Formats: sequence, structure tokens, C-alpha cells
Amino acid sequence: MVKKIVTVIGTRPQFVKAAAVSRELRNQFNEILINTGQHYDHNMSSVFFEELKIPLPDYNLEVGSGSHGKQTGEMLALIEEVLMKEKPDGVLVYGDTNSTTAGALAASKLHIPIFHVEAGLRSFNRLMPEEINRVLTDHLSSLLFSPTTLSVGNLRKEGITRGVYNVGDIMYDAVLFNGKLSKDSFNLEEHGLKPKEFILSTIHRAENTDDNERLAAIFKALMSIEQKVLLPLHPRTKKKLTDIGLLREVEEAQNILLLDPLSYLEMLYLEKNANYIVTDSGGVQKEAYFMQVPCITLRNETEWVETVEAGWNVLVDPIKTDLKKVIKTFSPENYIDNLYGDGQAGKKMVRTMVDYLNEI
Repeated sequence: MVKKIVTVIGTRPQFVKAAAVSRELRNQFNEILINTGQHYDHNMSSVFFEELKIPLPDYNLEVGSGSHGKQTGEMLALIEEVLMKEKPDGVLVYGDTNSTTAGALAASKLHIPIFHVEAGLRSFNRLMPEEINRVLTDHLSSLLFSPTTLSVGNLRKEGITRGVYNVGDIMYDAVLFNGKLSKDSFNLEEHGLKPKEFILSTIHRAENTDDNERLAAIFKALMSIEQKVLLPLHPRTKKKLTDIGLLREVEEAQNILLLDPLSYLEMLYLEKNANYIVTDSGGVQKEAYFMQVPCITLRNETEWVETVEAGWNVLVDPIKTDLKKVIKTFSPENYIDNLYGDGQAGKKMVRTMVDYLNEI
């Protein structure tokens, strides 16, 4: 009898990662896909699933936004219902969102093995809800799929050594697959842009958008840059700019090109063609590294320390550091072989799950 795996995801990046695993997983298991609906994303239409060859969810919980406690609690109750109905052999969760924690908690209460993708990542900042989600999920999991040797070391320091596997980063699998699909997905000429002659920027993390001083510093710095800055504007960031009275100034800046949120394939294409990336996104940091594009991260810490150590990512405090000067002087040269695996993470995870479930 074919064993059953329930996958719990709730955000667009998690769907992209899960797709890379599902292509392998469905050769060995019956996969049931739960979309918690943690983030509403208008780019996640049927076209999104068709373009990226992503399986449609079997369950859409439509939880939506809310406080961390309320959101996690609602997801926990609904996921539990699905798990009791489906009776899976294992539950697969991704990353560090409230969907991740809710899926892990629901499975643990029902004594179902938990398999965590991106295990062992740490920012060491417990003020970040993502950090709490990472730590809690890792300590509940039976199989911990780490993307790097550093993440394996983080788990070891917390006393977690059993069930830990360094399989490489599933996002590298995804970029290799989806990079081919992203060709010409955005018309640069239509926006007066040429490859390697613009900066791509994304700003959405609460530590930047909820701090008026940091937010103002970031956008004033972006407006001072001579180069064109292409900026897909997150709705929350747009609202915060409006609240502090800065949106009109940003809209009228000659070097800023504001866009509505883009599809995943459009973002991949732009990342590949930018000459610099300025972001606070964890995923974009890594994608920049995979594509050998210098990345400036507007945070005080990062979970993806390897990108900094390799010299292709630099952390910048927008209040204390002159962003314009960093862009002028930051020029990585030597690219170390990819530190995030060989693009076979999905296959390695599935083989490990098969072996684990055959033994218990």
C-alpha cells in the first residue's frame, strides 16, 4: 500500500519550494496538499500553478491574515481536522511561517512524524516570530532536512543530532527548474531598462516597514541613487509609506520605478538581469547568490550567513550606513562553488522519507 504524506504550506515561497519536492515525492507517496491561506496573494491564480507546474491544493483552509496567535490557532484546529480524516504516515512542513508551526503542532498532538524542510536555520533574534517558529518546529520534528553544514551545526548546539540530514537547499532545486521557465517573462525595454543597468529592490519585512525611522531611511537612500531602481511594492509597505507621508515623494522620484507585486517567474528574470539587488527578503538573498548578483540586505542579521561569508551579500543598517556608498563600493569578484548543495535536495529528501517510514 502506498504511504501518504500531508504537506502543509500557506505562502507563495512555500508553494515554490513544495513544488520542487512534490515532483519527486509523488513518485513514491500519495501526497495530500494543504494550503492554509496564510497569505493572500493575487499572483497565486490558476496561472501561477500552471506556469510553475505546481499541483493544486487538496484542501484550502482560507485562514487569511490576523494576529500570530489567532492565525496559528485557527490553522491548528483546521489542520488537525484534515489529519484526523486523512490519517497520513507523515507531515511535511517548510521553513518558518505560522503555517509551519501549526502543521507541526497538529501532527505532534496526533503522534504523526514531522518532516521539516530548511531545518536548523537561525537568526538568533528571538524577537522575530520566524525564529520562534523555526526553533519550535525543529524540536518537534522526526526528520530535519538542513540546507547547509552551518544549519546542521546550529541543531547540534541545541542537542538535536538524530534525524538530521544535510540535503542541500530546495530553493536551489527550484531556481534551476524555474529559471528555464522565466526566460523573457518581463519586458525590460517596455520600462526603459537594459540588462545589468538597474537595481532591483524589495522591502516587506516588519522590522523595516513597522519602524518609521528605518522605512524613511531606506526609501530616502533609494531615491538618492543615480541608477534606476525597480521596486515591486508590497501592499503593506505601500500603506506604511502612505502613513508616514512619503509615498508621493517616492512615486515622483525620477530614479524609482514602482510596480505592483510581480509573479515568481518575473522576479527570477529580474533578479538574473539586475546588477544589484537591495532587499530584506531571505529568499531573494539566496536567489541573488545562486545567480551571482551582488546583494545588499537591509537587516541586522540573516539566516543565510553563507551568502555573506562568500562575499556576495552584505548586511546594511539603513540608519547607520550610507546605502548609496555601499552600492558604489560593493563589488564581489570570486564566486565560490555553490554552498547550498547540488540541486538534488528533493530527491535526497524523498529517499530519506522512504527509508524512515519503511523502518518504523
